[in-house]
Amino acid sequence: MGMALTIVLIAVGAILTFAVSLDISGVNLDVVGLILMAVGFIGLASYVSIFKRRRMQPPSPAAPVVEEAHRHEWYT
Repeated sequence: MGMALTIVLIAVGAILTFAVSLDISGVNLDVVGLILMAVGFIGLASYVSIFKRRRMQPPSPAAPVVEEAHRHEWYT
């Protein structure tokens, strides 16, 4: 589920909840809209967390490694 789809779900859910005043027997459009908004927010949160995790860069292999024993030698 991409970011665009989650935003569309949130928008459609908000429209159904706040702007539509139809009475359909057996279907509560307010609840359907709230469910769509909840699914959209959950999808957006999961997409952002996965995208953030993918963008984290591991340290380069050329980075100097600091060893604990060498760092504290000058104290003794």
